[in-house]
Amino acid sequence: MRYILVFVAMGTITSCKKFLDVNTSPNSPTKAPINGLLASTTENTAINVFSVGNTTSYYVQYLASPNTGSPTDTYDKIDLSTVWGISADNKTGLYDNMTDIYDLEKLAIENGATQYQGVAKVLMTMNLQLVHNLWGAAPYSTAFTTETLTPTYDEATAIFQKCLSLLDEGITLLQQTGSKITIPTGATSVDLIHQGNTSKWIKTAHALKARLLNQLSKTNQYNPSAIFTELAAAYTSPSDSAAVTVFDIRNPWNNVAVLNAGQILQGWLSEYYVNAMNGTSFGIFDPRLPLIGTLTKNNDYKGTRNGAGRGASSGVNKDESYLSTTGYYSSPKSPVYIINYEEMKFIEAEVAFRTNDKPRAYAAYLEGIKANMNKVGVLAAARDAYVNHPSVSVGSAALTLELIFREKWKALFLMPVSWDDARRFNYGYQGFQLPLNVLTSTFIRRLVYPAVEISRNSTNVPLVTDVTQKLWWDQ
Repeated sequence: MRYILVFVAMGTITSCKKFLDVNTSPNSPTKAPINGLLASTTENTAINVFSVGNTTSYYVQYLASPNTGSPTDTYDKIDLSTVWGISADNKTGLYDNMTDIYDLEKLAIENGATQYQGVAKVLMTMNLQLVHNLWGAAPYSTAFTTETLTPTYDEATAIFQKCLSLLDEGITLLQQTGSKITIPTGATSVDLIHQGNTSKWIKTAHALKARLLNQLSKTNQYNPSAIFTELAAAYTSPSDSAAVTVFDIRNPWNNVAVLNAGQILQGWLSEYYVNAMNGTSFGIFDPRLPLIGTLTKNNDYKGTRNGAGRGASSGVNKDESYLSTTGYYSSPKSPVYIINYEEMKFIEAEVAFRTNDKPRAYAAYLEGIKANMNKVGVLAAARDAYVNHPSVSVGSAALTLELIFREKWKALFLMPVSWDDARRFNYGYQGFQLPLNVLTSTFIRRLVYPAVEISRNSTNVPLVTDVTQKLWWDQ
């Protein structure tokens, strides 16, 4: 935020330094900065999705800590200052990236680059909705100017509405023609999410609107018709999904898996997740598990109980299952998904179920499962055996919200939106339980504000000490 110390002066330069060899014609001096900003902000948006997911995945019990009573597992008041951002050396935090996105939009306006301007608004929403869903109220309206180093906080409901309006504005800009500078397209594009394909950016904006509107399911603002409208304009195939596959070094989840393989313990699969996938909980082995996690030394899959840690295990003898260094989500070139096609199908299934259109809900539910299995690389025979199992193919009349949420939880592995869903569903997954050694009497609902923000903007930071306090949309 231009509450970012010297980052204001450095932001546009340092954040795109590694991309300055893209389009450096002396006759078009604006193209290098704008392309550098687009490259860095698209990559860093995916890194922020990973960074948030690397916390929320413990709350929804995809992952578990190898350490007994770890702060994240036990709902301690963890400090996510690096995820929040605003530091001289961190360019990937949420506010660091949103500051660069603000610069990207300003530069786009100055140069009549409506494509870049539209993408900037969608990118801003991708990051801002993560802030909103972790903390609620947050700086926005006065956060990115030089007028103050201590920006005021916008109410959480205002942040939410701003996300929706940014998406509408982005869609309008992306639909315009005559942009004076157009985003390079194709495999070498500096747009690391959609490679300069503006039609996919428009679909992504509608997909994000569908996600946000569905998040209101516990409020009197819930509008199924509006969600269906957004779904109709969103993704029509998995190839439309918003993801990044090109990173400076490697996919960040691969880094987690590599560190664990090198005995820096991370990326342990939760007992709840493994039991949900290996047939223990639901009577059917999920063929995605071998494409995600590792076998133990006993040639089986074993998770770690959240809060319990590794117990007597050394943690390095393959007594437990971890994220695989070659897994679909955690190989060096794996994608980090920001929002995807199967999420749209599960949103459709949920909304149709809530409006009592069970046939539509059931068809969307099955399509979401199949699409995710196809993407992950499950063989057709294994996919069909799973989908046709009586515990999955229950028929439209027997479909339940629990089944829809469960299969969505499986399909959106490691994605932050799964924590939004868990809160909307009141953690109602079959067999889901509090971690061992938990510090609260009920499930976690929000985060406390990070120390970096309290130290620099203490007069404006809301006082929050209770992580079980529900955010406005979770009441």
